[in-house]
Amino acid sequence: MAGNIFTQHPNEVGESYAAHFLNASRFGLRMLAGGTAVLVHAILPFLFVQTGSRTMAKLHRRMTGRVERADWERYPII
Repeated sequence: MAGNIFTQHPNEVGESYAAHFLNASRFGLRMLAGGTAVLVHAILPFLFVQTGSRTMAKLHRRMTGRVERADWERYPII
């Protein structure tokens, strides 16, 4: 095993371990919040009408803004 498994990916995307932890945590929490809003919307369709799609759009813009920094051949989006 070459390198430190905790810092290898963060270094590849130009972040320290701490910065990557914070960014990934924020991203994940926003995904959870958006998903929860969509589940509530499924039951009560008059609530959170645009929350899920707005959350997805914001997260997509944030992720695609990082394209230059990441190694997408090694870590493809899809």
